[in-house]
Amino acid sequence: MSYQEESRNTELSEDQKNYLEQELDAMSTNWTERVESFDAMGLKSELLRGIYSYGYERPSIIQQKSIIPLISGKDVIGQAQSGTGKTATFALGVLQQLDYSNPNVQALILAPTRELAQQIQKVIIHLGDYLGVKCHACVGGTKVANDEQILSSSLHIVVGTPGRVYDMICRGALRPNTVRMFVLDEADEMLSRGFKDQIYEIFRTLSHVQIGLFSATMTPEALEITKRFMTNPVRILVQQDELTLEGIRQFYINVEVDDWKIDTLCDLYETLNITQAVIFCNTRRRVDWLTSELRNRNFTVSSTHASVDQAEREVILTEFRSGSSRILITTDLLARGIDVHQVSVVINYDLPRNFEKYIHRIGRSGRFGRKGVAVNFVTKNDFDLLKELEQYYNTKIFEMPKNVAELI
Repeated sequence: MSYQEESRNTELSEDQKNYLEQELDAMSTNWTERVESFDAMGLKSELLRGIYSYGYERPSIIQQKSIIPLISGKDVIGQAQSGTGKTATFALGVLQQLDYSNPNVQALILAPTRELAQQIQKVIIHLGDYLGVKCHACVGGTKVANDEQILSSSLHIVVGTPGRVYDMICRGALRPNTVRMFVLDEADEMLSRGFKDQIYEIFRTLSHVQIGLFSATMTPEALEITKRFMTNPVRILVQQDELTLEGIRQFYINVEVDDWKIDTLCDLYETLNITQAVIFCNTRRRVDWLTSELRNRNFTVSSTHASVDQAEREVILTEFRSGSSRILITTDLLARGIDVHQVSVVINYDLPRNFEKYIHRIGRSGRFGRKGVAVNFVTKNDFDLLKELEQYYNTKIFEMPKNVAELI
């Protein structure tokens, strides 16, 4: 199928939006098959070695439902929140199908941020370690000449942000005619960031590709992409009540008033044997204040948020991933796109006001079957919010027991 004939008008009229919203309301899963173990998926033995050596034990719900249609070559729409295993889902779908004797780029994956693109690259390299996969992250903020040089060498997968990838295609450094698999990750986020025109232009350079579109929410813009470019896509929509993350124990601590949170945090950290922890605050100012307070109390902590320079953010994340920093304080900037194996505890210093952020946050611990603990600091004014959160995810958040140290 060639996309050269598609209209270049990517803006939706109000009538189109209304029509697509009606379709979204009626949209449902059309694939019922579910495979509950990696061993039963017919994956290459080298890929299975990569899966288990990376620490994965059993597939998450989105993986149980999506990997088989992906490796069968079908177009797939996968809707599930971040933290539920979407990255590994499409990574495994791509890695299983690559021809490793072919030195050309066979798969192209787009993500909305540099951090997420680089995270996807790391996951692919780890999972494909025994297959000899070659994967490059093509993102802004790096030298164009370096990208051009790497793209001229033997390479199987390119992961990137839309702007840099489109630039590399226009320069002739990335040849789209060899691409056979195309994945859009966090499509809702990408389209809300204004990448729509670039994404459409990239689509138009491709032909005869399998498409995977993964998104936390389906928007009219995302549905329009599926209608223009996908062929009879398999739809896998993980329902809200399926999103409780297995392996993560959720607790709350009644701190009564906001001023008592800092002392509670220090007591908690001295009580527990925490390998690494991510602490979420609702504002940048709160992150800066908490970082200063903990350092004054002789805690070694790192912190980051959207106001921190990009290069500095990368250094901070590298230190945290390496384990040289054990506590990372952040805003929802990192609720998507960070996977650190050693994170055993996520602490919501502030409860998120946007409920969708909650599962993004607590998904930083207990990734893919590993045990994790989420601790929520709750003031007397937060209990109604906590109950709403439980109802939203059809889950139960218990008061933290005295033996919580045994659970980590």
